[in-house]
Amino acid sequence: MIAALLLAAATPNLAYTQLRDPAQEADARALMESIRCLVCQGQSIADSDADIAGEMRALVRGRIAAGQTPRQVRDWLVARYGAYVTYDPPLGWATAPLWLAPVALLALGAWVARGSFRRRGR
Repeated sequence: MIAALLLAAATPNLAYTQLRDPAQEADARALMESIRCLVCQGQSIADSDADIAGEMRALVRGRIAAGQTPRQVRDWLVARYGAYVTYDPPLGWATAPLWLAPVALLALGAWVARGSFRRRGR
């Protein structure tokens, strides 16, 4: 399996060619669309033309072709590049403001609207 991973990583054409198995390619494609390009940052590795995005696409396809699940590949990418590589970072101390800010803003908006409606009702 390690030899297959090394071969897949050394094969740059996997960045631009599809896997032979349609189910594996669908899994790889879905995963690539959920992984952020480290250079472009606003694009997924599926959409980016950056060299590192091509290398990451080749790694994803190579690992999927070697029998790893998308979850295993995703976990490996997060371990290697950090949680920033995903578009949906896990809840933790560092990402808590990202998850809690929308809830806090909605609560603040509801409180302001309630106060505004009370004043108008008088």
